[in-house]
Amino acid sequence: MGPGLILSGMTEQSDLFPASGPKGSALVATKIKALREQLNRWAHEYYVQDTPSVPDAEYDRAFQQLQALEGAYPDLVTPDSPTQRVLGAVLDGLTPVRHRVPMLSIRTETDTEASGAQAFDARVRRELKLPPDAPPVEYVAEPKFDGLAMSLRYEGGRLVQAATRGDGEVGEDVTHNVRTIRQIPLSLPAGVPPVLEVRGEVYMRRADFDALNDRQREKGDKTFVNPRNAAAGAVRQLDSGITAQRPLSFFAYGLGEVTPAAEGGPDFGTHFGMLQQLKEWGFPVAAQVQIAQGASELIAFHQRVGAERDALPYDIDGVVYKVNSLALQRQLGFVTREPRWAVAHKYPAQEMVTRVEGIDVQVGRTGKLTPVARLAPVFVGGVTVTNATLHNLFELRRKKVRVGDQVIVRRAGDVIPEVVGVVPAGAGLAVLAGSDALVDAASSADGTAPAQPLAGPRQPYVPNFRMPRQCPICGSAVVREPGEVNHRCSGGLFCPAQRKQAVLHFAQRRAMDIEGLGEKLVDQLVEGHVIRTLPDLYRLGLSSLAQLDRMAEKSAQNVLDALDKSKRTTLARFLFGLGIRHVGEATAKDLARHFGQLDAIMDAGVEQLLQVNDVGPVVAEAIHTFFAQPHNREVVEQLRACGVTWDESEPAAAATLPLAGMTVVLTGTLPTLGRDAAKDLLESAGAKVAGSVSKKTHYVVAGADAGSKLAKAQELGIPVLDEDGLHALLRGTPPNAGGA
Repeated sequence: MGPGLILSGMTEQSDLFPASGPKGSALVATKIKALREQLNRWAHEYYVQDTPSVPDAEYDRAFQQLQALEGAYPDLVTPDSPTQRVLGAVLDGLTPVRHRVPMLSIRTETDTEASGAQAFDARVRRELKLPPDAPPVEYVAEPKFDGLAMSLRYEGGRLVQAATRGDGEVGEDVTHNVRTIRQIPLSLPAGVPPVLEVRGEVYMRRADFDALNDRQREKGDKTFVNPRNAAAGAVRQLDSGITAQRPLSFFAYGLGEVTPAAEGGPDFGTHFGMLQQLKEWGFPVAAQVQIAQGASELIAFHQRVGAERDALPYDIDGVVYKVNSLALQRQLGFVTREPRWAVAHKYPAQEMVTRVEGIDVQVGRTGKLTPVARLAPVFVGGVTVTNATLHNLFELRRKKVRVGDQVIVRRAGDVIPEVVGVVPAGAGLAVLAGSDALVDAASSADGTAPAQPLAGPRQPYVPNFRMPRQCPICGSAVVREPGEVNHRCSGGLFCPAQRKQAVLHFAQRRAMDIEGLGEKLVDQLVEGHVIRTLPDLYRLGLSSLAQLDRMAEKSAQNVLDALDKSKRTTLARFLFGLGIRHVGEATAKDLARHFGQLDAIMDAGVEQLLQVNDVGPVVAEAIHTFFAQPHNREVVEQLRACGVTWDESEPAAAATLPLAGMTVVLTGTLPTLGRDAAKDLLESAGAKVAGSVSKKTHYVVAGADAGSKLAKAQELGIPVLDEDGLHALLRGTPPNAGGA
């Protein structure tokens, strides 16, 4: 339901701010209440259910209306309003909070095999004095999140306090930060108990963590070791404005203090039933939670979640088993400060400590140079790791990694192992509190025998690592663009490390369009040394192709026919196919239009290149550097000698093109034109086809199933065309905007 359906007439200033007086105030209060309910419903769909029902623009519009109303009537602002989530409050310090119900820890079962679940079930049955022939005990099995335990206190249905676990008895008040977490409701529906304390985990999704670290690297700021550390650091900020910039999430898994059933509170019989009620009240609960009968189903759950672990969008380090019956939980009670009715069953550690024995450089298929730590072998994440990425020179220096250091190595699933930090000299493993790396790194994988001992402090002097000036694979110059953190080989078409990527890029549909030259075939051609450079493609014979795996004579002939057909192309496609850094399709077309001839582009200086539409200093330097490499020019000449050709003409006068200077965005499916065909038509007329809508957009061409781009255009008042309008625009006839 869009806001217009419940807020009829609110776009008029007189309706948004009605006349003063009791009647006007009552009308504003009603509108504010309706807006809050709608925004809360949309936020729940988006952040908890992951099923948004309206575009972002609709949410933003309603949010802005609420802000305007609350700004005009500040006495109607309440702490649970959606506008109050990001307050930007800065505290002098975090206030201690004594938990009314202690936040106790759960015993950890370190046996990562099936026997861990069997041992827990046997203990429970023994404590309950169940005979061997008694029915299986019913449990609830759930993921063990790798985040920060949190207690949320609601009074009268409103969030009044959020506190960390601390030592279990006393935590820290972090309400100002928790209010920024969209998955945590600020107010609850009618029917909740007067006092409700929800326990759960604040965490950071892997994708959000990676994006956060990418932003940190771009700004030259420190990166975070893992999602748990990032989440914990965000929650304990004194400035909630900083927390709001770090995307946090939440899962509920239990209760603390709750109004007793005798005083109107809930009367839960099972832990699973309590979790289902929390979902109905608006709290996110992990989808993996299930009931398990006896040890056999606990084992199956542990194995199934373990197999899914690497595909989950968040980190877990194990699973948790809890007796489902709350009456049986009370009967089992506690031992010291741990419940007898629950246990955490861990998975193999994903972080371990080892020694750096050397630092090498790898060249990726895009030419990026990556420093890689050569490690003393260590078992982590289920495999033995001997190498780990250090990302780039600046990351390496920020972490102060040198040969001989003890370092924390992290590996999760198929993710490339990385060095996440150095263990300070003399700190031992104490610095790793709260990390998987607490597992003694001096033990073997199964914990039965000592592994190679860790080295002591590094030598008194170890020189800083430096990036090579020449590519270690092909000897081409290594370059780093201003503002970039990555060093790259400039060898492009010549460098063997980049060969596969260069061929695939050259053959793609938007470049030379060589049908049948896919990844598997290119792998065979390159790895078998059948081709070494792009011109070798046009020297292939039928026999050399037909002898490859899955390449019969007919298939081989089809590839040869496609190669022959590709020889006749356009200058723009050829330029794009060369894979020059920063030169996409649009830039290649601009270069072709501006210069008209390839030799003019190859011989152009930076100043001449800067005269091309949308070519800035970085792009101009990349083009100039590419053609300054003798081996790149040699590849171009050999391609010409192999018969690759195109029409060369005088440079086109950009100003004479009918759509010169216009920016157009395509969205949805047009009746007869494909996206590529429409893009070609627009660009050939001089228009720039952009991927997003902004105030600089001149037109949006919308077809069926147009999404957020159409909504954004309508919001900004940008003319929207259908396919007929597009053709009219191309003909120079004033289009009838709004046809979509």
